[in-house]
Amino acid sequence: MTYQETVQWMFSQLPMYQRQGQSAFKKDLSNTVALANHLNHPEHHFKSIHVAGTNGKGSTSHMLASILQEAGYKVGLYTSPHLKDFRERIRINGAEISEKFVTDFIASNEAFLAAQKLSFFEMTVGMAFDYFKEEQVDIAVIEVGLGGRLDSTNIITPEVSVITNIGLDHTQFLGTTLPEIASEKGGIIKAKIPVVIGETQEDTEAVFLKIAQSQESKIVFADQTISKAYPSDLIGSYQEKNIKTVLQTVEEMRLLGYAISEAQVKKGLLNVIKNTGLQGRWQVLQEQPKVVCDTGHNKEGLQEVMKQLQLESFEVLHMVFGVVSDKDVSTILPLLPKQAIYYFCKPDVPRGMPAKDLQASFVASGFKGDVYNSVNEAYKSALLHAKSDDFIYVGGSTFVVAEII
Repeated sequence: MTYQETVQWMFSQLPMYQRQGQSAFKKDLSNTVALANHLNHPEHHFKSIHVAGTNGKGSTSHMLASILQEAGYKVGLYTSPHLKDFRERIRINGAEISEKFVTDFIASNEAFLAAQKLSFFEMTVGMAFDYFKEEQVDIAVIEVGLGGRLDSTNIITPEVSVITNIGLDHTQFLGTTLPEIASEKGGIIKAKIPVVIGETQEDTEAVFLKIAQSQESKIVFADQTISKAYPSDLIGSYQEKNIKTVLQTVEEMRLLGYAISEAQVKKGLLNVIKNTGLQGRWQVLQEQPKVVCDTGHNKEGLQEVMKQLQLESFEVLHMVFGVVSDKDVSTILPLLPKQAIYYFCKPDVPRGMPAKDLQASFVASGFKGDVYNSVNEAYKSALLHAKSDDFIYVGGSTFVVAEII
């Protein structure tokens, strides 16, 4: 198979949570363990940092990778989802995995993958770990896909575990309260492995302390210990929390013997996009009118993004907006500006919420906007109607952002 045929096979034959939702979610690690056995346990052949959390885990992972690169390490980076090309998920020092490795991995393991009925995410984790082993990375930053305890990435024993924060997202899988969700994400805390918690939250602090105590693991709350702040090329005031989490994680890595200077930390934070290729975090696409896209999509994420939006100056606000069908729209409506023109659209994935349904929810709450047949049509209409001193925001879903980048 060609690369495109290989990726299409992965998408179509096996369930992919980001595209399909609940049907692709598996509640145990048996498949991942079986794949690890089949691949002779590549996860035992490289060191890692494991990053979980409701919001900020992608930015945090990329910041850590960038700093470690500046410190001279060969750094693997595994994140999800991708925006344009599958290979964005698996990188070494910012360079995407080769098309050849992707096609060769699937070709070599296709019979096993099909017979085991592995999910898209499970096989992708196996591919990433196998790649990092083959390329002999010094360390890999591994972002959790969903949750923590039962996530396919949770077969690693990292140098440090990191949990950015806890919010009410993916409640159909992880629980309906913050303590329940914290318990699931706290599943990445391993015996005697230090854990950094990004944000102290009243509902979750005790949960993490209890898990860490039971595992005899050192636990540090970054917002209680880090007072300094360094600038980053990742724009947005909400990144300040992630930077504190990163700085505390660097402190833990130093205690383990990793050579990371303060100058390398500063340079790494200023060159995240260049070093890692990260996109979609308060990304400015053009000026006059200013266009910004952001992948923030849940209540907590959108809350931070809307705070950043309030810092902007403009005449008229245009919102190109789409969500997935399992999104509880009522939780995000209070966060969004009513004094804006909305361009409702459906992201081009099976999980996408029909634009008419999204519009109905918004209109019932006093918002105004029209329905468009696609994200691109909505975006083109916003560009057509916006004047030079207006502002266009594109978001609501990672998939909406992916279609216009």
